[in-house]
Amino acid sequence: MKPQNKIKISWSPKFAYAIGLITSDGCLSSDRRHIIFKSIDKELVENIKIAFSLKNKIGRSARGGEKIKRYFNIQFGDIVFYQFLNKIGLKSAKSKTIKKVNIPDKFFADFLRGLFDGDGTFYSFWDKRWPNSFVFQISFSSASLDFLKWLKFKLTDLYKVKGFICKGKGVFNLRYVKGDSKKLFFQMYYNKNLLILLRKYVKIKNTLLEDNIIKEKT
Repeated sequence: MKPQNKIKISWSPKFAYAIGLITSDGCLSSDRRHIIFKSIDKELVENIKIAFSLKNKIGRSARGGEKIKRYFNIQFGDIVFYQFLNKIGLKSAKSKTIKKVNIPDKFFADFLRGLFDGDGTFYSFWDKRWPNSFVFQISFSSASLDFLKWLKFKLTDLYKVKGFICKGKGVFNLRYVKGDSKKLFFQMYYNKNLLILLRKYVKIKNTLLEDNIIKEKT
């Protein structure tokens, strides 16, 4: 009996974004059929549902021995889609073994936005060493150094940005300073009709507005 293909495998901004989310926060079950996505942000789980046109219910769960079910999750089974994920570079227990993900360049910004919404961070601060120095950075995290080296190469090739990799607690971080952070922001959020994690988008947008105000005053 031929396996059913429940998820339409067709590259689009929504599809590439959801692949980014699975790459960052998804789990491919060892049964080679099921994909689980879990996040503390319900909005991301809802975005997965929209991107893949899923009808599965969103559940709640705890993590790491916690009793409070603070996480939202969705699980769905599709052998054909699972095999597709394997072909583009995603495997079971991928966090430390992932090396790269084969994404069409046309949709790489959407994939990147999914990565950022899942495992990315953005922060800003005043650098006390310099007067009027307002600094901000975009950062991508992974337990796989090979994956971040590949991501760094792709972002340099596609968007002409120069990041640097540093080691954190149990993960590696690929960081981009002020000017390159702006470039990546405008690549990831290239129009208004996109699936996004709103709180991260608003945080960066407000920081860019603040930076413009600071420049006008100095």
